[in-house]
Amino acid sequence: MTLRIHRQFIGAVAAAAIAITGFSAAPARAGEDEVGAALAALLGLAIVGAVIHEKKKDRKKRHAVHTPVHPKPLPKRVNRKLLPQQCLRSFNTDRGHRRVFGQRCLNNHYQFVRSLPAACHREFYTDRGWRRGYGARCLNRHGYQLARR
Repeated sequence: MTLRIHRQFIGAVAAAAIAITGFSAAPARAGEDEVGAALAALLGLAIVGAVIHEKKKDRKKRHAVHTPVHPKPLPKRVNRKLLPQQCLRSFNTDRGHRRVFGQRCLNNHYQFVRSLPAACHREFYTDRGWRRGYGARCLNRHGYQLARR
């Protein structure tokens, strides 16, 4: 594409140079016919230059219409199986020590709570009352991991 533009430009410059040298090769006479011919030649070159300029504009417009618009970059992929570290809690219950991802914390910090396996949902009693969450071992068996910061 650029090579073609360069060729056209060189051709236009060569045509202008030939036209100008043709005037200077003639003997210097100040006749009305020759002044009019020189002005006509200059006007012709200006018209040719304007036509070439418009043609280039049209080509750019057509090219701009057909160029694909680049979409916005996709957001970084999120691993749905990484659980937030701050939600892991340890509780002492009447049945022993439990490591659980707290329900409320997951609701606030993990957008895929609805996709967690229902089999891992736990309700247990602590010294501070009933608590709800998801068992850490159970989630680990289902492929979930703790996100490292």
